[in-house]
Amino acid sequence: MAAAAALLADARDVTLLAHVQPDADALGSVLALGIALRRRGATVRVSFADPDVMPESLRPLDVLGLFVPAAQVPAVPDVLVACDTASVGRLGGLADRVPAARATLLVDHHASNDGFGTHQVVDPSAEATVVLVHRILTALGTPIDEAIANCLYVGLVTDTVGFRTAGPGAHRLAATLLEAGVQVEPLIRPITDTHPFAWLGALADVLRDAVLDLCAAGGHGLVHTIVPAELIARFRFEEIDSVIDQIRCAAEAEVAAVLKQVGPRRWTVSLRAKGTVDVAAVAVALGGGGHRNAAGLTWDGEPGDLLDALRAALDAAAPTGLAGHRSISGPDR
Repeated sequence: MAAAAALLADARDVTLLAHVQPDADALGSVLALGIALRRRGATVRVSFADPDVMPESLRPLDVLGLFVPAAQVPAVPDVLVACDTASVGRLGGLADRVPAARATLLVDHHASNDGFGTHQVVDPSAEATVVLVHRILTALGTPIDEAIANCLYVGLVTDTVGFRTAGPGAHRLAATLLEAGVQVEPLIRPITDTHPFAWLGALADVLRDAVLDLCAAGGHGLVHTIVPAELIARFRFEEIDSVIDQIRCAAEAEVAAVLKQVGPRRWTVSLRAKGTVDVAAVAVALGGGGHRNAAGLTWDGEPGDLLDALRAALDAAAPTGLAGHRSISGPDR
């Protein structure tokens, strides 16, 4: 932590990168650090490889206009900071900036992270990467004002599933951020509770096609569905990313998976578990990463092959479960 703070204290040109398809924890982390470093006089840019624009609901966090498209990221950064990035591959088309940079700081809380860069602040016990960013800002002696507090709070509330997985330290941090000026309802509602009316019908179709496989995950159950490319093109990241929270509530399934078609044969997969199956181990086995109860991966191929590989990895990761159940989908439910 001290070495990371010293690196940033002396930095004059800083590039902060979030992972592809960044969530609130990733963007909250890079923007909180970016605001603090810009106010210290550094030249700062914030970016990510994909998509080309900031998620709509998170744009208000960028109060200093730090975001730049990936094409504007220097080929040889001076100081590079990667936040909430479980592996260098999660930087997508910007991954080549890591070995090119003079110095690279990794700030992350994924249990599957093997580490990369010249400086690392990696703590899987932290509920969110913004928790580690707050510690760095404290080490820098940075005052936490409302703009920085908003960035930290959105990452904290989303990565703890509305504080359901938060420990005492995370709750204390939340209180500190509220005292710094966070207005919770107007800040969080656009991020988690606001969708266009057309999404309701599309979501109904996606949920109608969900499949419950009671044999999967060693008999602990898997519920899964597909978001086709047509919906990916029509709706925002905020809508697509919310599907996993809809299907994970199935009582009969320990694991939920959403397969999102981001190319003709390319899929990103969101995985969630309720505590029995380690989906981080499943994701790592398939080239991804994450946490025990929340992980993800990218897959090139056919969805049937992906589901077969996913079931095999789940069975390998699951404790001994029940057997002899069937899959339930469509009208059979």
